[in-house]
Amino acid sequence: MTILVTGGAGFIGSNFVIDWFKQSSEQIINLDLLTYAGNLNNLETLGNNHNHVFIQGNIIDSNLIKTVLDRYQPRAIINFAAESHVDRSIHDPSIFLQTNIMGVFNLLESSKCYWQNLPASDKEKFRFVQVSTDEVYGSLASDSPAFTEQNRYEPNSPYSASKASSDHIVRAYQHTYGLPTLTTNCSNNYGPYQFPEKLIPLMIHHALNHKPLPIYGDGLQIRDWLFVKDHCRAICKVLENGIPGETYNIGGKNEKTNIELVKEICSILDQLRPIAKNANIEKYEDLITFVKDRPGHDRRYAIDNTKIEQTLHWTPVETFESGLYQTVQWYLANLKWVDQILSGDYRAWIEKQYT
Repeated sequence: MTILVTGGAGFIGSNFVIDWFKQSSEQIINLDLLTYAGNLNNLETLGNNHNHVFIQGNIIDSNLIKTVLDRYQPRAIINFAAESHVDRSIHDPSIFLQTNIMGVFNLLESSKCYWQNLPASDKEKFRFVQVSTDEVYGSLASDSPAFTEQNRYEPNSPYSASKASSDHIVRAYQHTYGLPTLTTNCSNNYGPYQFPEKLIPLMIHHALNHKPLPIYGDGLQIRDWLFVKDHCRAICKVLENGIPGETYNIGGKNEKTNIELVKEICSILDQLRPIAKNANIEKYEDLITFVKDRPGHDRRYAIDNTKIEQTLHWTPVETFESGLYQTVQWYLANLKWVDQILSGDYRAWIEKQYT
């Protein structure tokens, strides 16, 4: 038995692969292009696990996908592969359209051809899981109910538009060809191995180096925060028990403004890594700096978990406080991992984006 995971060296994908082997010996074929956000160091804890087969490659490469499917005969495909940073999509949308739309189309077309030629029993069991985002639903007013699976798609950034497009293509392949697909739309993830351009690791890294903590606009944008390990458990539930053709929203039930989040990170750092008495600041919160808001910045996201809770019996284990504390602890214990990532290109991007 084998599953194919695409994007399995990225943030969410690598956490999924690591957690998978804590509870299963089923083989994973891990396909990742290793762009700037993909990192084989994320998978070091797997050692020489013979059930983990890594292949460097692009989901746009149809010949490669066909070869992998024919050789390893997976019972399921879980697609984590995506360009995912809204800020980068604003500066250069083209790579987002290539990976998130054409890449998913290629995966679906290759999967359809592979699936249609499976024996009847294997064909019935096959699953294609598309890992998507709550950003496809657009922005919520402060008093609006949380997103359900019935919310219409209203993407507002090139990133969310590209993910919305891929979700629609997934739906079309299920409806038109009968390919057994499932889609998950998750809220903002956080936890170990997240690339430090994202809000939480960016704040941790800047704070430890006494750099300004850049907050967009007034800092009152609201996000629903989901600990990555809880997300991985939800995807396993969807893979094993989800109904083909269905969509499942996955959220953490943790709505926080950006400024609340950053202040909580600062508070945890004050406890775990107190500032030296001779420093030019007294507490990490002194580093908070408000910068110009990004174009088209969505005001609020929130996820209604009712469907996945009632049908698949999944609920998040971690509270916002416990998950964030674990995350800060992990980054403090893995500063070498962060240092290996912070290349000149990364520093140039941060300067360009927040100066």
